Amino acid sequence: MKKYLFIIVAALLIFVSCDGQKNNKLKNGKWRGEFSASDQKIPFILDVASAETDSVKVYLINGAERVALDSITYSGDTVTIPIKAYDTQLVGVVSDGKIDGFFKKLYVENDPGVPFTAIWGDAPRFEVASAPSPVSLAGKWDINFVNQEGDTTKNVGVFSQEKDILTGSILTNSGDLRYLEGALTNDGFQFSAFAGLSPYLIKAKFEGNDAFTGEFYTTRGVTKLIGKRNSEATLADPYSLTYLKKGYDRIDFTFPNIEGEKVSLSDPRYKGKVVIVSILGSWCPNCLDEMEYLAPWYKENKERGVEIIGLAFERKDDPEYVETVLSRLVKRYDVDYEILFAGKLGNDSAEKALPALSKIASYPTTIFIDKKGVVRKIHTGFNGPATGLFYDEFKKDFNKIVDDLLAE
Repeated sequence: MKKYLFIIVAALLIFVSCDGQKNNKLKNGKWRGEFSASDQKIPFILDVASAETDSVKVYLINGAERVALDSITYSGDTVTIPIKAYDTQLVGVVSDGKIDGFFKKLYVENDPGVPFTAIWGDAPRFEVASAPSPVSLAGKWDINFVNQEGDTTKNVGVFSQEKDILTGSILTNSGDLRYLEGALTNDGFQFSAFAGLSPYLIKAKFEGNDAFTGEFYTTRGVTKLIGKRNSEATLADPYSLTYLKKGYDRIDFTFPNIEGEKVSLSDPRYKGKVVIVSILGSWCPNCLDEMEYLAPWYKENKERGVEIIGLAFERKDDPEYVETVLSRLVKRYDVDYEILFAGKLGNDSAEKALPALSKIASYPTTIFIDKKGVVRKIHTGFNGPATGLFYDEFKKDFNKIVDDLLAE
């Protein structure tokens, strides 16, 4: 009898152990999460899909955007979800359809992380309002950001609305906030986004039909927002923000590529060609958007006599780190042109590397050089696919500049 009782107990323990192991894995389907930052709960959405080989892919969802994450690992009941593009990760304990963990920046030594909780289930990003505001957010808006010192920066909001569900982006002179997803509230609206670098939250209240006030929350603090509807809303001319210093008509540089070989703008590969220089960082979301456009564009156009060079400024100057992040970048976007390491990111590192330029106002900054080596235009920032018509206008303008230079 004791023998049979032992066998039954052992079987039960194995069953419980196996069942517990299953509960400590990510379930397929949607997970709704919340970061705790700046005294707010910032919602985000994960979508988990397991392949037949038991490999797992996790997608970060922001409206139409799906950011694919792989190389997910488990250690006991702890799951680690790397976000390679930004050198960050989500790590947490999984138990019965819940994750308790932290979002950590691996490039920050001893980063305590931002706490988060995620629950399995197809819950909406934001709770549906009991009586959604009748005001429509759809269209263009002038949006002023006012920091804690009272300094104001003019930006442009572009939003779409389907019933009480909102999507869109905010364009700045350095780029856009990428894909925002939100919903109407009883007296205003709210947006959030998380693509791997930092969680965002916007909360605002309408003031009549054509104005709103609100706050923009990140892990670094809070910025006040003031919005006014304006169908003609525009930013400063992106070709006016960075320029050559007096006495210069060209730039020159020599930096190592990923293999450590020195590459110069004066090399034979670039002689007599139109050259596009992209000043970027692997950590910069708008730079990644630009690279996603430039990499296939170059494959289609390089035989026309045009070259691209990427100048990367990175968080660290450790050779192993630089090779890792830049190789990852090249592989992710299947880049055929040279990416050079131009230096460690800093307040004046770009200006020291390229002394002929007045300043680098933002990443990316894109320089157009004619066949004679003369700088003809410098474009600050990049407004990507989340901005709709603004992105379409950029592509049209970009191609016209290159076509005109090639025709000379």
